Amino acid sequence: MSKCGKTGLRLATLPLLISVSLPALAEIPAQRTTQSDFGGVGLMQMPSARMPPEGSFSFNANRTSPYSRYSISVTPVPWMEGTLRYVAITNRRYGEEDFSGDQSLKDKSLDAKFRLWQESYWLPEVSVGFRDLAGTGLFSGEFIAASKRWFDLDFTLGIGWGYLAGTGDIASPLGAIDDRFKERKGSTVGEGGDFSFDSYFRGRASVFAGVEYQTPWDPLRLKLEFDGNDYQAEPQANNQPRDSRVNIGAVYQVTDGIALNAGWQRGNEPMIGISFTTNLKTGRGPDKSLDPAPEPRRLSPGVSGQQIDWADVSARLQDNAGFAVEHIEVRDDEVIVQGEQTRYRDEAIALNRAARVLDNSLGEGNYDWYTLVNSNYGMPMSEQSIRAEGLRDWEQNRADDAGLRRAMVHTETSTRGGERVHEEPLEPFDWGVSLGYVQNLGGPDGFILYQFLANFNAEYRFRRNSWVSGSIGVNLTNNFDKFEVDGPSALPRVRTDIRRYLTDSDEVLENLQYTYTHRYSRDIYAMGYFGLLENMFGGVGGEVLYRPFNSNIALGVDVNWVKQRGFKQDFSFRDYSTMTGHITSYWQTNFYNTLVKTSAGRYLAGDIGGTLEISRRFDNGVTIGAWATQTDVSSEDFGEGSFDKGIYFTFPFDAFFARSSLSEGTLDWRPLTRDGGAKLVRQYHLYDMTRTRDTDRFNDGFQFIGQ
Repeated sequence: MSKCGKTGLRLATLPLLISVSLPALAEIPAQRTTQSDFGGVGLMQMPSARMPPEGSFSFNANRTSPYSRYSISVTPVPWMEGTLRYVAITNRRYGEEDFSGDQSLKDKSLDAKFRLWQESYWLPEVSVGFRDLAGTGLFSGEFIAASKRWFDLDFTLGIGWGYLAGTGDIASPLGAIDDRFKERKGSTVGEGGDFSFDSYFRGRASVFAGVEYQTPWDPLRLKLEFDGNDYQAEPQANNQPRDSRVNIGAVYQVTDGIALNAGWQRGNEPMIGISFTTNLKTGRGPDKSLDPAPEPRRLSPGVSGQQIDWADVSARLQDNAGFAVEHIEVRDDEVIVQGEQTRYRDEAIALNRAARVLDNSLGEGNYDWYTLVNSNYGMPMSEQSIRAEGLRDWEQNRADDAGLRRAMVHTETSTRGGERVHEEPLEPFDWGVSLGYVQNLGGPDGFILYQFLANFNAEYRFRRNSWVSGSIGVNLTNNFDKFEVDGPSALPRVRTDIRRYLTDSDEVLENLQYTYTHRYSRDIYAMGYFGLLENMFGGVGGEVLYRPFNSNIALGVDVNWVKQRGFKQDFSFRDYSTMTGHITSYWQTNFYNTLVKTSAGRYLAGDIGGTLEISRRFDNGVTIGAWATQTDVSSEDFGEGSFDKGIYFTFPFDAFFARSSLSEGTLDWRPLTRDGGAKLVRQYHLYDMTRTRDTDRFNDGFQFIGQ
C-alpha cells in the first residue's frame, strides 16, 4: 500500500508470525534455495532458474546503499514464484519537502518467474521471469536463466533485459525475429500498474552468471555472481559507481527458517540482509496440546434409549468435538445430531470425536450409524455419517485409515425424520476481546504508519438464523500524528478519505449489523442485513447464492444501498450514497485446487466493471489469492496504479497456536488504495458460510485424522 490504504493484521506483523510458527511449519529441503537481494530465489542482484518447494513463503529484508529492499515471495504452484517488493531509495525524497518532509522515495513492484522445464541428468532447469512486472517500471527487467547443479555447486547462466542489462553486452537476441525487439521504451509506465507489453524482452541485453556453493559446513553457502547491470542508468538519475562486475556473498542458515545474508557488491558496497522462510503447504502447525483429548473408550453401558442422558451427551459433544448441538433425533438404527461446528476446521476429525462420544454413551449394538448434520447460522449444509462398527475396527487396529474413510459418508442433507429426543436451548449471547492492527504502508508521511487497537466483539442471536453482531475498536497506540496527506482522486472519495477515518477518533464503532439467513431450497441460500456494514459505509442489502452439493460451480447475487459514514465512525453519516452490487460466479477447479471467482457489477464510486480473483487453498487451510479489477474508469481518472489489484494470504489461526480454532486471519497487499473498483467490505459471505457442502474439503482434512 502506498499513498493511502488500510489493512487489518498486515505485513508489519509478518516476521513475528513467521518466527512464531517456524518450528512447526518450516520444511526446508536437503538442497536449499536462497533468496536474492530483490526477493525470489536467485543469486544476489541477479535471479536464477531455481524454484523453491511448492508452498514456500519468504519475507526478506536487505540493505545495499542507497537501496533498502523489503519483499515477500511465495510459490503457489510448483512452477511459478511471485514476489512483492518495496524499495526505499534512501538518498532521494518522496516529493517536495513541504509534501513529505524527509521521507525517502518508495517504489513498489511485482515480480513473476515461471519454470519452463525442470533439471534432468543432462539438461539444466530453465525459467523465464519478469521483474517489476506491473509497478512504476523503475526497476523493470526480464530474463531467461538456466541453472545446473554439479555436486555442491549450482551454476546459473542467463540473459537479462531492462534493469538487468545495464551493461548492454549484446544486441537484442530477439532482434533477428522483429526489428521492434531492438529498442526499449523508457522505464516509467504511465500512472504505474499497467503491463508494458511493448517493452518486454526489448532493447540491448546482458549476460549474467553465477555459482552457489554448499560448503562442508551445512549452515553456510557461498555465492559468486557476474552482474549484468552497470548501475549507470539508475532510477531518478541515481547512478552508482561500479568498480567490479563480480559480486560475492554468503548465506548463513541460523535455523531452518531464518537465514542471514552478507556480501560485497559493485566492488565497493557492502550488503546485509535477513530472510524468514516457511512452507504454507506442508505446515500443519504445532501439536494441539490445548485441545481436549478424544474421549477414552468406556465399557459398553448397555443402556436403552429411555435411559440415555441426552443433555449430557449434548454437553460432551460441545466440549470434546466442538459441536454445538441444536437437536438430536433417533431413527431406526441411526442417531442424527444437528448442530454447528465451533472449533475444528477438519470435519472428519470432528466427526471422529463426536462418534466416539456417541458410541461411549449409547453402547455397542444399539445403533449402527452416527450422523452429524452441519448447520451454519440455522442453515443445514451437509451430513457426515460414520458406521459405528467401522469406528471400532479402526480404534482396535482391525482397519487402517482408508478403511475408516470407507466407513464415513459425506452427503447432502436429507428430509428423513425421526423421534426427537433432545432439544438444546439457544445460548444467545457471545463476546470476545482481540488485538487489532491497522497500518498505512509506503506513503509520503512515513513508510509505516500503524495503530494497535483493543477490539471488543459481540453477537446476540434472536434465533439461530437471525442475529446482531458488532465490533468496537479502542486505540492503544499509534503514530498517525504523522498522517497528513490525503490521496488525490477524480472520483467520489469512497476510499481515499481513509486518513480521516483513521485519525478522527480513538474509539470507533467498526460495524454493527442485523443479519438474517434462510435456506430456501436444497441448493439456494439467502441472507439479508442492515446497519453499519463496515468502517466507511452503512446501509441495507442482501445476497442469494445457488450452490449445489459437491458441485464445482456456484452463482451468487448481492445488491446493496449504502451511505457513507462519518469520519468518527459513530452513528453519523455523510451526504454520499449509492447502489452497489455484483453477480459473482465461483468455479472450484481441479487445477491445484484453485478457485476462480469472477464478479461483475457496480462499485462504490458508481463505476461499472468486473473483478477476477484466483486463489489456491492448501490442504492445511492456508489460502493464497490475487485479484484485479477493471472498470469504466480510465487510467488517468483512476490515478497512480491504473487499476485496482492485490494479493492476499489467509491463515487459519490454529496454524500458529496449540488449540484448534475456526478463526482465520488475512494478510493482504495492494500497491495503492484508490476509489475506482472499490467494493463494499461485507461481514458475511454465503459462499464461505456454505463451505461444508464441498466433499473435497472434507477429504482434505481426513488425512490429518490420525494426528
